Amino acid sequence: MARARSSASRWRYCNPSYYLKRPKRLALLFIAFVCVSFLVWDRQTLVREQEIEVASLKAELTHLQDLLDELKSIGGNAGGVSGRNGKSSKKSTVPDDPIDIQRREKVKDAMLHAWSSYEKYAWGQDELQPQSKNGVNSFGGLGATLIDSLDTLYIMGLDEQFQRAREWVANSLDFNKNYEASVFETTIRVVGGLLSAYDLSEDKLFLEKARDIADRLLPAWNTPSGIPYNIINLAHGNAHNPGWTGGDSILADSGTEQLEFIALSQRTGDPKYQKKVENVIIELNKTFPADGLLPIYINPHRGTSSYSTITFGAMGDSFYEYLLKVWIQGNKTAAVKHYREMWETSMKGLLSLVRRTTPSSFTYICEKNGDSLHDKMDELACFAPGMIALGSLGYGPEESQKFLSLAEELAWTCYNFYQSTPTKLAGENYFFHSGQDMSVGTSWNILRPETVESLFYLWRLTGNKTYQEWGWNIFQAFEKNSRIESGYVGLKDVNSGVKDNMMQSFFLAETLKYLYLLFSPSTVISLDEWVFNTEAHPIRIMTRHDNGENLGGSDGQQKQFYRLRGRKEGRRVDD
Repeated sequence: MARARSSASRWRYCNPSYYLKRPKRLALLFIAFVCVSFLVWDRQTLVREQEIEVASLKAELTHLQDLLDELKSIGGNAGGVSGRNGKSSKKSTVPDDPIDIQRREKVKDAMLHAWSSYEKYAWGQDELQPQSKNGVNSFGGLGATLIDSLDTLYIMGLDEQFQRAREWVANSLDFNKNYEASVFETTIRVVGGLLSAYDLSEDKLFLEKARDIADRLLPAWNTPSGIPYNIINLAHGNAHNPGWTGGDSILADSGTEQLEFIALSQRTGDPKYQKKVENVIIELNKTFPADGLLPIYINPHRGTSSYSTITFGAMGDSFYEYLLKVWIQGNKTAAVKHYREMWETSMKGLLSLVRRTTPSSFTYICEKNGDSLHDKMDELACFAPGMIALGSLGYGPEESQKFLSLAEELAWTCYNFYQSTPTKLAGENYFFHSGQDMSVGTSWNILRPETVESLFYLWRLTGNKTYQEWGWNIFQAFEKNSRIESGYVGLKDVNSGVKDNMMQSFFLAETLKYLYLLFSPSTVISLDEWVFNTEAHPIRIMTRHDNGENLGGSDGQQKQFYRLRGRKEGRRVDD
């Protein structure tokens, strides 16, 4: 309105009476000049104002479009597209919680303390004994803690530490050792750790080293049934089973190499690794029971189960985990459908083992011998809530909710394994008694990760921050009871708090990594792009097809696949 009034006052100069006192010709010329000038000025002003208004509308439209994109992103793929270092190239649409940032830094500080202690007192050896301040070669001198820590260092952005570890791998790591190695432990820690370091960094040194150790393990699968022996000499290739199993192979030890060896074939283009480990599943599927539950001992000559315990704890656990995760690793295609089908069969069997305590109604998973159920659950079995939650996504709505609810109930029980002791750290296993809920059995704690692992999955899949709070409480209990000047130690007894003298390599590989990710944005190691092996080493998901297109080598089809998935260079959360 102000502009309109100003314009009207100016038009009085166009009135001829204004120029009566001036000569006629001059007056008319002046009138024409002034009127034309005002017409031009008004038009220019109007155009400028229209341009400003259009620009303003465009800016508002852009803002609204950005809001719409954010809403779509939140409702759709929360993970984004992972870059080579595991961080999404898209910015997180949910602001990073200041409390999460603070807690994540505390976990990172714990990793630095553990790693620095290892560097100082046990560099290049398998594990640190913090109280005596020396190293011990629990796995034949393969630098287990160092290799187990590579991806944790990388994800946390500890670049200097990662580079020092990389130099040790390049110059000092030697697998030609006259050592009787566990095929299972060497696969999940060393092969898995090296493959994860390769997938994150794209440094071919790690892939070459992974192939070297895998070649030394391969003779273990040379049995009449293809079920591997569980012990092998790394220098000579002689394989056998431990004497205490009566000559049998162990279920978890024989069925927990699939992720790593399939990934190795995908990245090298050599199918021999995948063929060895997939033959195990083919053999077990021939006599797979209706409830999907296998005893922990398998005869490597006949390929059939021996009478023994059925458990989701020690010696059984990760077999079931890998049935689900190979399906995820292959991007859930028809080529890996049988893994999912076997896993779902096993979940029906798991439901038959579920019981609840009185009076508090804690949900737990029994162990089974023959037709008898035993009211015992290992802390190792606390990986199951996370596995079940992850697998619930493959069911229809009703079944999905049923299994997710079961996962949440089991996680509550596992959390109470911690909360029920004076130190707030869990024992190794628990027994359940009518009217008395639970009591700790074997009372040591060796810094295990399984409960924190499940809390990580449940937080990622539900967004419920309660799981972050539980994880933080567990972390604080580790800080209070296990942190000493020269590293972290387990407890000989969670009731008395008496300390042991071992910093397990999986504390750095798993426990601290899952805690760090529990307080990181979901775009850091997105579950849409990565699958964790049983030692918490993230391995990239690669689509599998029946015609073998997944075996393209590290420079060919693998990169083509990455382009198809739209992966771009990203940044770590701490960059």
